[in-house]
Amino acid sequence: MPLLDLERLTDGLSPTWTGYLRDWDRSLRSGNYPETTRYNYILAAAQLARYLAEHSPDPEASAASEDPAEVTKAHIEAFQSWMIETRSAATAVNKHKALQQFFKWLMLDEAEIDRSPLERVRLPKAPTKLVPVIDDEVTTQLLGACKGKDFLSLRDEAIIRLFCNTGARLSEVAGLTLEDVDLKTESVVFHGKGAKVRRVRVGARTARALSRYLRARAKRKGAELPALWLADRGGRPLHANGIKIRLKRLGKAAGLAGLHAHQWRHTYAHQWKLAGGDTGDLMLLLGWSSDAMPRHYGASAAAERAQQTQVRMGIGDNV
Repeated sequence: MPLLDLERLTDGLSPTWTGYLRDWDRSLRSGNYPETTRYNYILAAAQLARYLAEHSPDPEASAASEDPAEVTKAHIEAFQSWMIETRSAATAVNKHKALQQFFKWLMLDEAEIDRSPLERVRLPKAPTKLVPVIDDEVTTQLLGACKGKDFLSLRDEAIIRLFCNTGARLSEVAGLTLEDVDLKTESVVFHGKGAKVRRVRVGARTARALSRYLRARAKRKGAELPALWLADRGGRPLHANGIKIRLKRLGKAAGLAGLHAHQWRHTYAHQWKLAGGDTGDLMLLLGWSSDAMPRHYGASAAAERAQQTQVRMGIGDNV
């Protein structure tokens, strides 16, 4: 099943909300926004609509639950507070940013509102957290669970090796086509955010895993499809959500709760910075256009380097 199932996301919403979200998704698709971004945007707007209909203490929220043009600043602030209480401050920040885009579209593209209700709403403050990196032993453990010559094992090994070897996003790995893989040069072409395309070299073990998977794929139903990854049954493409679910199952089987693809991206940046790699090169490899991203993703490596320096210098330890 595709990650963005618009009918499922809008189930139970008013016809007006549903119509706007359908039109917004069409606008996002025409702007070539990746599926994961569209999913997160539509989800945030749908969650706001459901909050207004089911959880808002404001007796006047019923109009806003029927029509997003009726949403006020107070509604947004109450929704953010609810998100912080029921989820986390970091989640509230993501919802805030997504809703900014929705109401901007409603104001500028659709001319349905004169001002965005988020115009004077403060972005929630979220504590900075160091994302845990994945030890090589953990990845080895996961790969051990994929040992075998059956189709599922070969596919899962190739996917895991791509994540840990390239630090690519879930959407980038999920969106690969057969044409994006070049085993002659041992490289893959990722289609990243903002329609940015980059070619990344892969190691020998990853190339071998891809080659083995492609041989098995050629014998499967659906081999003629352009998508690189095929589901285990039905001759259908394996979408980002399918990879996400599969990684969670593999992680759970290996005793690793909460495993997700983005941890390998943080791990890649962590190991790169720990080894003294150039920040500019890292930005090119991971498809970043802002140097704020390597600072964020490399924070764990910076903390580890600082602690290593502290131990080496021994300040205050020789008194």
